[in-house]
Amino acid sequence: MAQKKLVRFEAIKTFANVLEYPENMQGNWNGFFKNNNPITLELACGKGEYVVGLAQMYPQQNFIGVDVKGNRIYIGAKKSLAQNLTNAAFLRTKIVMLPNYFAGGEVNEIWITFPDPHLRTGHAKKRLTHPRFLRLYQQVLKPGAFINLKTDSPRLYTFTKKVAQLYGLNIVEDSDDVYKEPHIKEELKIKTHYESLDIAQSNKIHYLKFTLPVVIKDIDEQLQEELKNEEPD
Repeated sequence: MAQKKLVRFEAIKTFANVLEYPENMQGNWNGFFKNNNPITLELACGKGEYVVGLAQMYPQQNFIGVDVKGNRIYIGAKKSLAQNLTNAAFLRTKIVMLPNYFAGGEVNEIWITFPDPHLRTGHAKKRLTHPRFLRLYQQVLKPGAFINLKTDSPRLYTFTKKVAQLYGLNIVEDSDDVYKEPHIKEELKIKTHYESLDIAQSNKIHYLKFTLPVVIKDIDEQLQEELKNEEPD
């Protein structure tokens, strides 16, 4: 397995659609894609199923998968190249470094698909919908841009709704059980590797679509205290 990872790490260095910790990319992504189409990010993209799927659905938009795991990025990047998806790319970096790679307002939308829910209350700050991450997203998103969360974790779903309540996020779509909805958006039919594993064993897929307030309040300590009272470790 270690040898396979090394081979993939070397391979992505040759892929034109993969950038590893690049320099001087802020405000220059439309130059990379050679067009002025809107940019959507898939954060913690893993094998990039959403990048590939969305790029196929929307050829007039650009999609970038962000993940630190190069051996996972390899899968989606290779598929994109094989299918000649010139509107799909991958950025290998840590999510906390997003503002280093995107200018303010450069990103049109964000998808967070089946991220690690970090179930322990003490690890809540690692959840990708925690306000510390939302503040990072706000630095690169256009005002009013949508953030999408798709997860099989009831804990992450309810946590995100609590964040929305406390911080004034505007939830525009909310589904406790995506596949029981009478009409499912095409985007939500895309299935990731982690969705197929059914790690949470909840038999439900949750979905939230929301926007950020102009100012994200500094009440993170209050959030943490409320979590301690509500969520057993």
